[in-house]
Amino acid sequence: MSIVIHHNPGCGTSRNVLEIIRAFAGEPVIVEYLKTGWTRGQLQALFAAAGLTPREALRVSKSPAEELGLTDPGVSDDAILDAMLEHPVLVNRPIVCTAKGVALCRPSEAVFALLDVAPGATYTKEDGEVITAP
Repeated sequence: MSIVIHHNPGCGTSRNVLEIIRAFAGEPVIVEYLKTGWTRGQLQALFAAAGLTPREALRVSKSPAEELGLTDPGVSDDAILDAMLEHPVLVNRPIVCTAKGVALCRPSEAVFALLDVAPGATYTKEDGEVITAP
């Protein structure tokens, strides 16, 4: 199975996760979802595989979530999904799919659990922070 990353190149966390994958597992399939958009089925399948609800996958910072009223606890998952289809930036990122599972990789070191990385292996993120595989 290929590794797939749902990626936003404008996001530092997404860039770091992509580079961690490249460093430890090779070149993944990169889906730039801001360009391609999402389908309802695709989001539902990703969220189910990752054990996330649409609300848990909702990006609140640096997105229109608040101004669209999506942070209100009474907003349904269906309404959040509808908004994510219209505004792909509302989906938190990056979401990574590997043979080991699917996960929203925030913080970036969460991707280690999806890769075959030796415990104690290190990676230096773009801001200079060194992270270590558990």
